[in-house]
Amino acid sequence: MNELTPVPYVEARKKIRGGDLLLFRTRGWPWRMVGVAGRSEYSHAAMAGWWNGRLMCIEMCGGGGRATLLSNVVRRRPGAVDVYQANAAGGARRFSRSKAVRAMIDVTGRRYGWFNLVRAATLHLPIVRFFVKPETDDAEARPPFCSQAVAAATRAAGVDPVPNLADRITEPGDLARSSFYTYRFTLV
Repeated sequence: MNELTPVPYVEARKKIRGGDLLLFRTRGWPWRMVGVAGRSEYSHAAMAGWWNGRLMCIEMCGGGGRATLLSNVVRRRPGAVDVYQANAAGGARRFSRSKAVRAMIDVTGRRYGWFNLVRAATLHLPIVRFFVKPETDDAEARPPFCSQAVAAATRAAGVDPVPNLADRITEPGDLARSSFYTYRFTLV
């Protein structure tokens, strides 16, 4: 994605649906490393969900799974959150937005998946990739990290957003490049 389409949150709110993908642009050097490792500008992934008329950002972050008002997230980080929607050509007809949101809600209160994050990061080390075969099995019992949780929730809702890549090594950049999601706008 090269060109951003900034849209004020008050206008964008009514266009965002439950199950839409939220991708966060990097801020600060530790998160910049996540984006660089994932070959993208994104360092975090979350999912939008409607609860009782309130638009929430459902995510896995360092403190674990949580849901916060998307308006508060945008107020703290204007211009850093991109909204992607399910793409009909990529399987949206069999995608259940309500199942995706329920699957993300299930991760709230769970511990963050540091083990899986370190495992995914290790694959970017020089020489390691030469000795490791690609992971394609989506089954995982350990707590997820951000993009792993989104990939698993999307798969639970009927579509594997990044086929031939295990959820536990799916990074925010992988979701951005997925044919299942289409960039819509950036929240300001």
